[in-house]
Amino acid sequence: MKVLHINQSDIGGGAAIAGYRLHQGLLAQGINSRLLVGEVKTSSDRVAVVPSKRRIENQLYRITGRSGLNYINVLGSFDIAKHSFYQEADIINFHNLHTGYFNYLSIPSLTKNKPAVFTLHDMWSFTGHCAYSYDCDRWKTGCGQCPYPETYPAISRDNTPLECKLKNWVYSRSNLTVVAPSKWLVEQVKQSMLNRFPIHHIPNGIDTEAYQPLDPEQCRSILSIPLCKKVLMFGSEDIKDRRKGGDLLLKALQSLPDSLKAEISLLIMGNGGEAISETVGMPNLNLGYINSDRLKSIAYSAADLFIFPTRADNLPLVLQESMACATPMVSFKIGGVPDLVRHGVTGYLAQPEDTQDFCNGIIQLLEDENLRQSMADNCRAIALEEYSLEVQAQRYIELYRQVLHN
Repeated sequence: MKVLHINQSDIGGGAAIAGYRLHQGLLAQGINSRLLVGEVKTSSDRVAVVPSKRRIENQLYRITGRSGLNYINVLGSFDIAKHSFYQEADIINFHNLHTGYFNYLSIPSLTKNKPAVFTLHDMWSFTGHCAYSYDCDRWKTGCGQCPYPETYPAISRDNTPLECKLKNWVYSRSNLTVVAPSKWLVEQVKQSMLNRFPIHHIPNGIDTEAYQPLDPEQCRSILSIPLCKKVLMFGSEDIKDRRKGGDLLLKALQSLPDSLKAEISLLIMGNGGEAISETVGMPNLNLGYINSDRLKSIAYSAADLFIFPTRADNLPLVLQESMACATPMVSFKIGGVPDLVRHGVTGYLAQPEDTQDFCNGIIQLLEDENLRQSMADNCRAIALEEYSLEVQAQRYIELYRQVLHN
């Protein structure tokens, strides 16, 4: 079986990493897997760049961008069918199609002679422009009067009803099977224009050998974190992004008792966390953006808790990584987060936007070492049973075979 994944990048971004992990899981199962992506960051003969006609695409964007219609200026997508990766593939697996490298109007032609699985990493595929709609449900009725035109991917003009019609037209002429990684996203898809297709729930997988619990004292020694400290870890590519909830995290940390604050050290991945640390007066170690699975495992293992103040998410990779490293979590009850942060089992789920509840979760888990250890054991056991790459790859292989048979 030959599978071709089409994604924003090989390892650049959460959806890209999720897709690449699936690719690696399939290779380990003997499946001939390849990637066509918008941006290549690895070196492999199994990864190539999606065709592009950059000059004319940039000229067209002057019109389409002003019209509030993202990505329909991209012409290279229509040349994917000429690429050897596509021609040799038995089945296509679309992933994240909305970072500017792909035109969704090409889906009907690409699925005319080859069936395709569409793995969703957010809501974009069935909305009038946004990746997450927050409290707006206008996508159920064709959008219009968009309350969040500035949310990613932003639009300069509200043409969301037209984008919905274009997507609906595309899907009416396409051969797709939909996969949603979280239970929450499955429910959204069932209420969307994609409900005409078969819908499957297959969570993202994680390499539980690369991500596993390490000796906490040794990990803290490596990172020069005092053993007497309680370590709170958080991470985001950009914590200033409103969706990531940096403002909520700041309020929650400010609400902690002064006596507990004095015992805490913050461990940060990504960008923008130092300002929060300085405001609340807690020492921090910022590791920046990390590609190394080993270094991330060391960081998770050094932490007592992973705290994740997101406002909207599907099935966050960092929570899977934390689980696999047996680090309990505190987050909000939104989107697909409850699939991973199971209240009282693997962590603490606070009510959305309730920073005091979030703060209470941190206090409860930091002060109850037995509860924290029980949750740590649960995290690792669930990661092995439900989220290993082997489990994910086997589910996809079964689905590919089913789709090809049909």
